[in-house]
Amino acid sequence: MKKTYLSILILGFLGISNSTYVKAQQSVNSEAILTPKHGPEPKINGAKVFGVRPGHPIIYTIPTSGLRPMKFSVKGLPKGVSLDENTGRLSGVISKAGTYNMSINAQNAHGKTNRDFTIIVGETIALTPPMGWNHYNIYGTRITQEQVLLQAKAMVSTGLINHGWSYMNIDDGWQGARGGKHFAILPDSTRFPDMQGLVNQVHDLGLKIGTYSTPWVESYGHRIGGSAMNAEGKFERTKENIARNKKILPYAIGDYHFWKNDAKQFAEWGFDYLKYDWNPIELKETKEMYDALRDSGRDIVYSLSNSTPFATIKELSEVSNTWRTGGDIKDNWKSLKSRIFTQDKWAPFARPGHWNDPDMMIVGVVGWNSAEKWPSKLTPDEQYTHMSAWCLMSVPLLLGCDISKMDDFTLNLLTNDEVIAVNQDPLGKQATVIKREGDKGVMAKDLADGTKAVGLFNLEDNGEQTIALKWSDLGIKGKYMVRDLWRQKDLGIYENEFKANVAEHGVVMISVRRVK
Repeated sequence: MKKTYLSILILGFLGISNSTYVKAQQSVNSEAILTPKHGPEPKINGAKVFGVRPGHPIIYTIPTSGLRPMKFSVKGLPKGVSLDENTGRLSGVISKAGTYNMSINAQNAHGKTNRDFTIIVGETIALTPPMGWNHYNIYGTRITQEQVLLQAKAMVSTGLINHGWSYMNIDDGWQGARGGKHFAILPDSTRFPDMQGLVNQVHDLGLKIGTYSTPWVESYGHRIGGSAMNAEGKFERTKENIARNKKILPYAIGDYHFWKNDAKQFAEWGFDYLKYDWNPIELKETKEMYDALRDSGRDIVYSLSNSTPFATIKELSEVSNTWRTGGDIKDNWKSLKSRIFTQDKWAPFARPGHWNDPDMMIVGVVGWNSAEKWPSKLTPDEQYTHMSAWCLMSVPLLLGCDISKMDDFTLNLLTNDEVIAVNQDPLGKQATVIKREGDKGVMAKDLADGTKAVGLFNLEDNGEQTIALKWSDLGIKGKYMVRDLWRQKDLGIYENEFKANVAEHGVVMISVRRVK
């Protein structure tokens, strides 16, 4: 299949508009849809486990597909937690640490279902990788309150919320000046006239919301940061390069620190996620913000960005929930490919509550700071490779697209619950490369139920390739059922090995389960 950006050039030469191209591309993408449509009956999706700290508020919407209206009930609901039987939203507070097992039930006119679910109350949150959206890849630093709310409403109306997508994260560009009762960063009122109102509206939709900051004086987007060169906290643009740790930086951490102030304000607004962005990422500032968030009275997922130093990842991973393993991703094959067979060294540090992050999803309509927006330059096969690799590697799934303009192909790509379940598996293992021949390779991981999840990847530029998976590569023997996770169908019982023809830049994603 031709690459999107080449098609744009050709169509432009022929005098065909970009909007016409988008419609044509959507038609092409619809032909590449692999996953069967969801039925009208209720189906409970998403993670099977949820972490919260003692005494902190619970915000959780049971992700359930199927036609509404729908009724929910829970057996074994912990004391202090309530359920909205019409929306499936759990809320409340559990004061005592422990493991709370329950059974969730969902019913509509087409049937009923139930599923086991566990809330673990302790010090670890983000027990599975966060799933949601971040504004940067569509709006850049030109973000407004209206745009965030538009995308939040689209997260619900498209049904993404019913498959576990929950965070609506604001990136750089919201910051105004320091002030208020906490002497914290307040929003640019021309862009965000009512931050509290926005947070409330997003929560009322059954979603969570995140924000952005930096320990620098000045953010990448030239907005106020968490420190200052003056005790008054007044924002002064960095005027010169500053030497730090033998590196010359155009940005700097000021002598006066205000991250405790900011954490209090984030928690009071009700934010659930913080992207903390600077370079080099060092333990001192990381730990100080971690402590500030921990003491805020609210669970706020703590995400480090960007290019986390590998030399100190052991220490950094203990005081953060996610961390970027490289620079910014772009919607092209070269950028995506560079992140697929290169993450194994980070795998030992991935575990429940702590996740490697190769950056956001580059699917759907994107555009960054450009006034012109476009569908991802990845082909459908490359997008399947993208989603498969991110799910196998148990990394955060954060969309960077315009959800309100999502086509059928992209929606189908992002709502395959069997593929998402590999990402959200409670064991929290990151897949590693178990076999590689040039740009052909196999990635595999163990799942909590004893199944193996496997991706056969063809990253070569030489057309379709046959890739073989030998049972010895997985450390297993005997007969196993192989299931195609994208098509959601069993392929049959295999012994010793499985072979598949894999499209150029494509993937075959399977599960391998023992046959008794």
